[in-house]
Amino acid sequence: MNAQPFIDAQGVHAWYGSSHVLHGVDLIMARGETLGLLGRNGMGKSTLIRTLLGHVTQREGRIAIAGRDCSRARPHQVARCGVAYVPEGRGVFPNLSVRENLVMASRPGRDGAGPWTLDAVLKTFPRLAERLGHLGGQLSGGEQQMLSIGRALMTHPELIILDEATEGLAPQIVADIWRVIAQIRASGIGTLIVDRDYRKVAANTDRLLVLQKGQVVLAGPSAALRDSAELASYLGV
Repeated sequence: MNAQPFIDAQGVHAWYGSSHVLHGVDLIMARGETLGLLGRNGMGKSTLIRTLLGHVTQREGRIAIAGRDCSRARPHQVARCGVAYVPEGRGVFPNLSVRENLVMASRPGRDGAGPWTLDAVLKTFPRLAERLGHLGGQLSGGEQQMLSIGRALMTHPELIILDEATEGLAPQIVADIWRVIAQIRASGIGTLIVDRDYRKVAANTDRLLVLQKGQVVLAGPSAALRDSAELASYLGV
């Protein structure tokens, strides 16, 4: 077993202009691990994700991904390390068809193959199979979210980062998304999840990390923390 973490981020600071958002955050993820990133709005969750991905350029600290120093890496270099991103807002291409959105991101796994073919994604998301020729901009919000996740899977990543994947969706679509997240987790792909439903996050992750004002204030096994008063106090529930 490879004991080297897939993500090893130490002492991460980040700024937007003069606004100092992250204050010395440490985040370590093993290969295949599922981590829930929690905290109230404005506490730095999305900034931490965007910093790990190389989107935030005003940053300090050490970030290693798959054993490579990615402290100053650009987003495309992080993606080549095996990280896929399902952004808040979904990021589908509105003028491309569902098929084109999926196929344009496709790449084989490290062994030259991989389970997440177009057929496999369409089997996982039957709604997309019914709308294969529709443009991305013609899809409902839930369908766009399925498309964004399917596109990420077709890159055969070692880690998928999901930022508010269920926000604003109908309950049945939310249930479908959590079903697929469980399937991804069972397949051995690592997942980093940000979601407002902290109980669902705790039920579908190995560990939780809680941010407050850009600092880690609580971390531990999801099963141990999910019903704790301390977790509830930091989330304001």
